[in-house]
Amino acid sequence: MQKEIDQPLAGPSSRRLAKAERRRQLLDTALLIVREENADRLTLGHLAVRAGVSKPVVYDHFSTRSGLLIELYKWIDTERVNAFRDAMSSTTRSQEETARVLASAYIQCAADHTDEFHAVGAALAGGDEKAAFQELLDNCVQMFVTVLEPHTNLPAAELERCCIGLVGAGEALSGALVRGRHGEVEVIEAFAALIQGVLNQ
Repeated sequence: MQKEIDQPLAGPSSRRLAKAERRRQLLDTALLIVREENADRLTLGHLAVRAGVSKPVVYDHFSTRSGLLIELYKWIDTERVNAFRDAMSSTTRSQEETARVLASAYIQCAADHTDEFHAVGAALAGGDEKAAFQELLDNCVQMFVTVLEPHTNLPAAELERCCIGLVGAGEALSGALVRGRHGEVEVIEAFAALIQGVLNQ
């Protein structure tokens, strides 16, 4: 198994791609490395081997390992947020059900430290990731706004402020769950009640 992992991937990965396509291919391969090996194995050199490209190609997109980890972290989060937002918008739900589903999805995701998102997050070190974390929080706030907007008459600016508060509350509640201070059901119910409170204003 290790022999397979250490050899370049066969196929079209080494052919000339447009810059955006190459970046997507490299991020896909980086995610595969995290899933199959672990985040510690994700280096620029190993990424080049797995993607079947030369090191300069990888360095053209990611100048440092930290930069690669930050971009992968943001990319995974964006994919998850977009998928959840699309799933929520494709089905008509009541105000109460929307609050419950949003609360459950957020808490379970934030408290799950077993997937590649948290593996990549744990591998980040130093101060460069602070801007990335803030961008992720901003994306999450916008996802809350999109999901909740059809269920409230709040002005856009006020709804955004409320969603900033909700995301902060969700972070705190998921942290309490991870530390074992409260159970999952109780935390989700508390978060759903907070969301419902915003919608009932």
